[in-house]
Amino acid sequence: MDKAKLLRYLRQAKDFIAAYFQRCQQDQITIVGGYLAYISLLSLVPLIAVIFSMLDMFPLFSDMRERLEQLIFANVIPTRGEEIQSYVNEFISNTGGMTAVGVLALIVIALLLIYNIDKTLNKIWRVKQRPRPIISFSIYWMILTLGPVLIGTSIAVTSYLATFSRYADDYTPGISSFVLWLIPYVMSLLAFFILYLLVPNTKVQVRHALWGALLATVLFEFFKRGFALYVSEFPAYQAIYGALALVPILFIWVYLSWLVVLLGAELTALLQQRAELEEAEKSGASQA
Repeated sequence: MDKAKLLRYLRQAKDFIAAYFQRCQQDQITIVGGYLAYISLLSLVPLIAVIFSMLDMFPLFSDMRERLEQLIFANVIPTRGEEIQSYVNEFISNTGGMTAVGVLALIVIALLLIYNIDKTLNKIWRVKQRPRPIISFSIYWMILTLGPVLIGTSIAVTSYLATFSRYADDYTPGISSFVLWLIPYVMSLLAFFILYLLVPNTKVQVRHALWGALLATVLFEFFKRGFALYVSEFPAYQAIYGALALVPILFIWVYLSWLVVLLGAELTALLQQRAELEEAEKSGASQA
C-alpha cells in the first residue's frame, strides 16, 4: 500500500469516527441510557418473573431455571451477583400470591420495557413509519412469550456443547476449558446481533448488525471487567451507603449496559446509512 492510499484510508477513518461520535451526541445516548436504566430496574423483577413462568410451562425447560439464573448472574452482572440473585428470587417468590390484576400489571410493566427498547432503537435508525399499535402489541407479546423458549433452547444447546467438550477433552486436552470460556462471548455476540438485526422496523444488513454486535460485545466485556475491578478495589459505595450499596451499584451497571447497547446500535445504523448513501450516489451516477 502506497502512502497516498494509506493517507486516504486514515482520512476516511477519521471522518467516520467523527461522524460516529457526532451521531451519538445528537441522539443523546447518555440521557437515553439513564432513562432505559430506570425503566429496566422497574421492569427487572416483572420481566424475570414472566420469563421463568413461561419456562415452567414447558417440561423440557422447567429444570433449567437454576442454570438460567447462574448464566445471567455470573456472566451478565459483574459483581455481587449472588446477592442480587437472592433478592430477585425473593421478590419473584412474593409475586406468587398476587391477584390476577397484579399479574396483569407485571405483564404490562414487562411489555413497557420492550416498547421503550423498540422505540429507542427505531429512533436511532431514523425510522418514522411504525406498525399499527395492534401489530406492535402482537410483536411485543410474541417476544415476551417466545423469547423465554428461545432462551431455554440456547441454554440446552450450551449445556450440550459443554458436555460434548468434556468428552472431547480425552482426545484434545483443554478444549473443554476453551469452550466454556468462549460460550459467554458467543452468547453476548448472538444476543446483540439479533437485537440489531430484528428490532428496527427496517431492513438491516447482516454485516452491519454483525459489526455493531462485535463492538457491543467487546465493550460489554471491557466494562464488565472494569466495573468488577472498580467495585472490588474501590469500595466507596459500601462505605457510604452500607447495606444499601447494592442499589447504586446495580443502577450504574444497568446504565453502562444500556450505553453499550446504544453504542453498538449507533455503529450499525451509521454503517447502514453510509451504505444507503453510496448506493443512492451510484444509482444517480448510472442514471446520469
